[in-house]
Amino acid sequence: MPIVCAFVPSYKVEIARLEHPELRARPLIVADRLERGHALDVDAEAFALGARIGMTLLQASACAREAEIAVDDPALAAALWVKAIEALDLASPLVEDAGHGLAFLEMRGIEGGAERWLSSVREALEGCAELDALPFHLALAGNKFVARAAARIADRAIVRRGTEAAYVAPLPLHALDLPDELIERLHLLGVRTLGELAALPHGPFVRRFGPAAAAWHAHARGVDAAPLVPHPRTLTIDHTLYGEGNAEREDQLLFALRVLVARVADDVAYAGKRCGFLRLTLECEDGETLDLPTPLAQPTAQGTTLFDLLRARLEGVVLRSAICGLRLGAERLEEGGAELSLFAGGDPDPEIVALALARLEAALGPHSTRRARVALGNRYETRFVYEPFSAATLTRRSAVASVQPAALSETGTLAYRILAPHEIAVRLERGRPARVADRVVLAVAGPWRVDELWWAEALDDGTAPYASDAYDVLLDDGALWRIVAERGRWYLRGIYD
Repeated sequence: MPIVCAFVPSYKVEIARLEHPELRARPLIVADRLERGHALDVDAEAFALGARIGMTLLQASACAREAEIAVDDPALAAALWVKAIEALDLASPLVEDAGHGLAFLEMRGIEGGAERWLSSVREALEGCAELDALPFHLALAGNKFVARAAARIADRAIVRRGTEAAYVAPLPLHALDLPDELIERLHLLGVRTLGELAALPHGPFVRRFGPAAAAWHAHARGVDAAPLVPHPRTLTIDHTLYGEGNAEREDQLLFALRVLVARVADDVAYAGKRCGFLRLTLECEDGETLDLPTPLAQPTAQGTTLFDLLRARLEGVVLRSAICGLRLGAERLEEGGAELSLFAGGDPDPEIVALALARLEAALGPHSTRRARVALGNRYETRFVYEPFSAATLTRRSAVASVQPAALSETGTLAYRILAPHEIAVRLERGRPARVADRVVLAVAGPWRVDELWWAEALDDGTAPYASDAYDVLLDDGALWRIVAERGRWYLRGIYD
């Protein structure tokens, strides 16, 4: 099976050099951030100086003192790689996206031979002007591992059938993408090349290094049985109404929208799909364009459901001029429809919830609906976070494991409500709260201590260490409070309802 590998050495480095051409003459390290960051990619010169992917930025800079540092731009890297995959589609219908900077194309059944295949892939890449600055290496072999190894060595390399083992034999162990610790262990055994690794007996080697070693041993012999997995092609269905008059009133807009939704819904159903996301674009006479992305709680092809959701999404939208154009696109097309259950009759209707959310976002703005989620944290106020909420995340009773009746609580549960810190007066007796804000304390639980002194000393960042003692106190009027002592002062931090 002829496989062409399209490989960009140090892809993130090349993306950084696109934004900063002045960095091309020096070794370069790409980090996720400058403060306490880690190295995401290094070029060949920085690698030779000792910098490695995964090191902290401090470690990588210490190893490669001459290297420059750039911050990763994941949005640009992703956008350019999408264009690269689209360009490669012109050379072969079967393209595997193996991650940014690496792709495989199956050339079986395509007219021509090895040289012609490489030329057609190169022409496809050169057809996109935005990819001109990326140094693509192309190589042809009978499997993915050998093709990738050849692309790392040189551009337009061709490995003929039957010569795979001899081709990869002199390569160093780094060609297998093994961790540095494992490479050091193999070096202690006298194994430094793939040929020396292939000469080891298969059984003892796998027993010593684990099941993953079977693939390493096969690759060292030029064998890779992994099939090519073509990337999924995204299907988008959209329709446009333009130049057929203006919509100045609400009823005119809704009539045009109903016609547009019917066309899109018919095409989605004809393709045997269900739509999970709608994108409505309104174009006005004064040039204003409004984009309204609308997620669906459940993928569907029903026009009435799509229309009701878009109608709710339009509530509260104010435009300065009449609408002269509509565009509606259906995205995230999936097979099948909504999941059904025999025992979920009491579940909330996702469509009703989605309509309510659409009305809230139309009135309050996008991403205005959120819900709380428990999070890890050493302080009480950091033990929850707010995250966007959508009807697609609704929990169905049929998907929840059954609970035995004996495990259900027969009493009510108190809900803890966090308050903004409010200083209060507390009187102690024998080291424990006895009166809080002129109220008698009937019972006390605690203290629960939080002490960050050791962490502040380790960081040595100049910040004052945080320490507190928390108590739950039951007052004579029946109130249950959480009070906290910090630096000699007392604060009310929460109430149990």
